[in-house]
Amino acid sequence: MALGGALVVGWRWIVAALVVALAFGVLVALRSPPVYQASGLLQLEDQAGNLALPQAMQDILGRGTGGKSPSDTQIAIMSSRRVLGEAVRKVGLETYAVPRRLPLLGVLPARLHLPDLGLFPSYQWGEEALVLGAMQVPDSWRNDSMALTVTGATSYVVELPDGTDLKGEVGKTAKTPDGAFTMQVQKLDTPVGREFFVGKRSLENAIQIVADNFSVSENPRGSMILKTSYRDTDRKRAEAVLDAIANAFLEQNVERNAASAESSLEFIEKQLPEARKNVAAAEQALNAYRQKQQSVDVNYETQALLERVTKIEGELSALDLKEAELKNQYTVNHPAYQALMQNRKELETQLEAAKKATQSLPETQKDIFNLQRNLEVAQQVYTQLLNRSQELQVVRASTVGSVRIIDNAYASGIPVAPRTMRIVALAGLLGLIIGAAIVLVRRALRQGIKGAEEIEELGLPVFATVPFAPEAADFRHRKGNLPIFALEHPQAVATEALRSLRTSLHFGLLDAKTNSIQLTSAAPGVGKTFTAVNLAVVAAQSGQKVCLIDADMRRGYLARFLHMPKETPGLSDYLGHEKPLSEVMLRGPVDGLDVILSGRYPPNPSELLMRAEFSSLLKQLDAEYDLIIVDAPPALAVTDPVVIGRSVGATIAIARHLETMQGALRAVQASFEAAGTHITGAVLNGFKAEAAERYGGHYQYHYNYRYSYKSDD
Repeated sequence: MALGGALVVGWRWIVAALVVALAFGVLVALRSPPVYQASGLLQLEDQAGNLALPQAMQDILGRGTGGKSPSDTQIAIMSSRRVLGEAVRKVGLETYAVPRRLPLLGVLPARLHLPDLGLFPSYQWGEEALVLGAMQVPDSWRNDSMALTVTGATSYVVELPDGTDLKGEVGKTAKTPDGAFTMQVQKLDTPVGREFFVGKRSLENAIQIVADNFSVSENPRGSMILKTSYRDTDRKRAEAVLDAIANAFLEQNVERNAASAESSLEFIEKQLPEARKNVAAAEQALNAYRQKQQSVDVNYETQALLERVTKIEGELSALDLKEAELKNQYTVNHPAYQALMQNRKELETQLEAAKKATQSLPETQKDIFNLQRNLEVAQQVYTQLLNRSQELQVVRASTVGSVRIIDNAYASGIPVAPRTMRIVALAGLLGLIIGAAIVLVRRALRQGIKGAEEIEELGLPVFATVPFAPEAADFRHRKGNLPIFALEHPQAVATEALRSLRTSLHFGLLDAKTNSIQLTSAAPGVGKTFTAVNLAVVAAQSGQKVCLIDADMRRGYLARFLHMPKETPGLSDYLGHEKPLSEVMLRGPVDGLDVILSGRYPPNPSELLMRAEFSSLLKQLDAEYDLIIVDAPPALAVTDPVVIGRSVGATIAIARHLETMQGALRAVQASFEAAGTHITGAVLNGFKAEAAERYGGHYQYHYNYRYSYKSDD
């Protein structure tokens, strides 16, 4: 509740912070160039299924699990340096041309379409274009920006990193004498005098820029659909870069799928000549032995054993071929490779058992068995190699990749950044927070008195609470003569409060040694003189004989309420023995009220007040007047009120609502007590009831005050 009241009271600070923050948010949103986003879709497919090949050929593709590559792997490949680097080279992102933009304002003039008055000829003002062609730079100049200044409709000059200038024409190649640097401007659509920053990035930097603006994800998860996007300040360039990335990814995918078949085919073709020789040698050996033994044939038992051994060795030969292919794809610890080795071990055990069975055959049958087996195994291996070679050639020719582009890159004409409304909204929210923080910090640093109870906590009775009077709000800052509020607004609530103060003082001063009271305050500007003059008027109007003394001989301005010149003789002249009392005593604005002004400002006010003449004056006036009101200066600024306090019957401290601090009043008390006197009570001036309700609650106070009180002269 209390915090909410403080925020309501400090609404001006909050509105000011909001306006500043909104202006800053608009500047931030409009100073940056708009960013467009191109998007596209790709699908990861089962390559083997698309080929419609026999199962044996599908196995050759290495897609035994259905042919789908894990999407996370494909995303990593698409974001790799190889793919992005290929896109950088295709689009030519290594070269760049950026216009010089206004400091702080950036592209704001262009976005708001402000007219170009020619005040800043070097800076970008509208939609200006410079398109670079081929550029060659020395390695030491890569990543160095060079200033290009437009000197004519088709001419320009470039300041090179070595400090020399190079002139060029649109459509022509400009180069240095040694030919190490060459560049070409293909298009120049900008006013004369404009400057651009041109240069050529290293491939690594260009790839990093693309990587920072490129994103790819599987959406929805598990669908094998890749959603790609790329952001750029140029809409067409965003589409070109994203298409280049997709095509580079597609090309590497095709190359990768064909690489396995190419590697296996190369291995097979190397084995075919050797296998052909083995078949011819086995045939020749078998024929020679038969001729020597005059056409010996194997019996039924030997033929069955031969077929069994041939079959096992054929399977082992196929495993050798498969092993060579697996080594190109997996490590020896891969489950597929380990399963192959286990199968080989079982076949070798069976082959060993079959060979042992041949030991019991007759010698002639044994020889013919071995020769026949060698021939059949060689023929089987050769046939397998021929079949494999033909299958791999079909696979290589049929490879189309496992990636399909569904949607080509497209960038909407609506920019995705900066998001102006969001930035302005966040800036507005930040402004409200900062404004509230300023109000609360000011409240924490300066906690003014919020009610009479805070004054009473110091042991001071509150004689009256004077409400805030809007008609007198600017008295502290108004120049010239001032009106007396009680005379101008006799029926006002503040005037009634002053009458109540008059009554409270009448009963509160019954035990005082004199009828004189001193009005002082902790600091200037709390309405002390306003209270003094209006209290004197209402007291005189009630029939009392009142004397009002302006004892502020530094900055007293009681003369302004009486419409008297500042140099009118007064208290300083009397105490300085320059004027008698009769010449400094003036008739007030109402019957029964006499006034003594401060007089000319002396250099030693405190010393004058310490003279016996001041105490004698109060005693003399006490015998003639029912009430003597002494308007004293602020107690924390000067020592005058402490000096006056030893001569008057009572001292009243004026505190201003929400401005005077409780600690300041405590300091005033301490200063009087140190001098052997005390403050009789207090008046709470300028009380604002609605603000007091907002500031309701209990508070802790921390103070840091210092006052300066000097003459206006």
